[in-house]
Amino acid sequence: MATREEYMKQIETLALFILISIFITTFPAQAQENSETQYTFLLTGASFASPNNGWFEVGCQLTGATPLNRAIGGEAIADAANRMAEGTLYSKEELEEVDALVIMQVHDRDVFGSSTLKEEYTDYEIPFDRSNYAAAFDYVIKRYLTECYNLKFDEKSRYYNTRMGKPAVIVLCTDWHDGRVTYNTSIRKLAEKWGFPVVEFDKYIGFSKNSVHPVTKEQTSLLFTGDNQQIAGEKFGWHPENGRDSYIQRRMGAIFADTMRKIFP
Repeated sequence: MATREEYMKQIETLALFILISIFITTFPAQAQENSETQYTFLLTGASFASPNNGWFEVGCQLTGATPLNRAIGGEAIADAANRMAEGTLYSKEELEEVDALVIMQVHDRDVFGSSTLKEEYTDYEIPFDRSNYAAAFDYVIKRYLTECYNLKFDEKSRYYNTRMGKPAVIVLCTDWHDGRVTYNTSIRKLAEKWGFPVVEFDKYIGFSKNSVHPVTKEQTSLLFTGDNQQIAGEKFGWHPENGRDSYIQRRMGAIFADTMRKIFP
């Protein structure tokens, strides 16, 4: 008959065996699950979003996503619409893989106005000029939603014959600070209209147009830029310092990542 000490050792051995068995059976599944939590985000924008900035790439790294940065300095939402029409903003293969279209076209214009919008994206005359920012936004949104849905009819797509086609995720962005009131206000209206999430850089960047810096007595945004612009008669910082190691770019990357984590599991 086993002694109490021998009995306890048998119990410990059995417990250890059970733990090892659980680890062996669950680890491969966990590893596979982690390897599949990989996303692809595509960004369109202009000088605030182009690859030399860094916030988008930092944010994608924080969320474990592959960045496809198609932003080009000097462009506007009209250019993004024209590139979609030409088929050069993304390829058919990329449409299949992209999990979110991120738009940071932040010129200080009204992007919400609905008086001249068309019912169908195909009703717009191509190419777009920069006379109507709201119309170009409308075109980009409606075309992307349509293309994602229509993958249900593509026999080569993994979304073929599904009920909803590809779930289309569009993410809008504010300007990097709150000085551009016209744009920031209208992009939120546009997001509310469509039910899109907004990366609120202006809300979480760490300063506001409502209070000047206590030492410089100027807008705080000027501390982070090498140039400036006049908005409603007041001087604001224009382009934030570039590079993934710069403070504003890293902060924007964190804000972007925080928003994307709320959207994707």
